Amino acid sequence: MREPERSGPVSGDEPAPEDLEKAILGQAPSFNAQEIATRTGVTLEEARRLWRALGFPEHGLETAFTDADAEALSTMLAIVRSGTVDFDLALNLTRAVGQTMARLADWEVSTLVTRVEELTDDPESDGRSVSALRLIQDLSAPFEELLVYVWRRHLAAAVARVEALRANEEDLNTVQLTVGFADIVSFTALSNRLTEERIGDLVELFESRCADVVAAQRGRVIKSIGDSVLFVSDDPVRAYDIAEGIINVVGRDSRMPDVRLGLASGSVVMRLGDVFGPPVNLAARLTAVARRNRIIIDAATAALLPPDEFETRPLPARPVRGFGIVEPVAVRRA
Repeated sequence: MREPERSGPVSGDEPAPEDLEKAILGQAPSFNAQEIATRTGVTLEEARRLWRALGFPEHGLETAFTDADAEALSTMLAIVRSGTVDFDLALNLTRAVGQTMARLADWEVSTLVTRVEELTDDPESDGRSVSALRLIQDLSAPFEELLVYVWRRHLAAAVARVEALRANEEDLNTVQLTVGFADIVSFTALSNRLTEERIGDLVELFESRCADVVAAQRGRVIKSIGDSVLFVSDDPVRAYDIAEGIINVVGRDSRMPDVRLGLASGSVVMRLGDVFGPPVNLAARLTAVARRNRIIIDAATAALLPPDEFETRPLPARPVRGFGIVEPVAVRRA
C-alpha cells in the first residue's frame, strides 16, 4: 500500500489544485493513453474501455496517467492472462469498483468539507487548500487500511450468503427475500421549505438511522435514493422489525419527517449488488398506499408472518401501476 507523498506546501502559499491531486495520487501524471497502453501491452481500445469502466472520461493524447495507473492496469491484465477471468468479466469487476469508489469518494469529500471549514476558521489556519492538503495527508494511510478491512469483512459475509444458498440448493442469482422500501413523506414539499444544508443533513440522518436499524436486524441496505431506502431480509419477521424500527427512530422523532414503509416478498434476482424483480417494484409502490408511519405489506408477506404474532387486515383493492389491481394488507403485531 503506497502512502501518498508529502508534496506541495503545507504552510505559507496556497497550494494549487494540482498539488492536492498529487497529494492524493502520490504521483504526478507522466503518460498519455497510447504510452500507458504500450507500457502494459494492451491495445489502446482495451485501455480506454477499462478506464471508462472505472467511470473516468477519456483524455485523448493528454498526459494524464501515472505509474500507479500503469501498475493497476498491469495487475488486472495479469489476472485475465492467467485465465482466472476473461476480459469481459474483468470489465464488469472494474465497473463495480469504479461505481462503488466514486460514491464513496463523493461521500467522503462531502463529509470532510465541514472539517476543512472548521480548520480554516482557526485563526492560525494557513487557508482552505492547505487545511485540505494536511487533512488528506493525515487520513490517507489509515483510511486505506480501513477500506481493505471493510472490503474483506463484506466479502466474507457475501461468500457466506452464497454458501447458504448453495446449501439450500437454490439458484445462486435468484433467491426468496422480503424487500422493504422506506420513504420520507412529502419530501418534495419539505425540500422546497428547507435550506440546501438542512435538507442534506436531514437525508444523511435518515439514511444513517435506517442503515443502523437494518444492520441490527441482520438485513442489508441495497441502496439509498435520496428520500428512500431499499433494504432486503431473508426473514419476513425481521423485515417487519426493520420497518417498525425505522418508524420508531425516524417517524416518531418529532425532529424528523414522517415515513411510510412497504414490504413485499418473493423471488428476486441478485446482480452486481442490486436486486431486481416484482417484489422490489411492489414494495416501492406500496409506500404510496401506506399512511404516515405505517407499514403496508403484500399478500405474500402476510402469508409468511406467524398468525399468532401478527394481525393482518386486507385493505380495499386498488390499481397499482405495473401490477393491475392489488389488495394491500395492513399489519401490526398481535
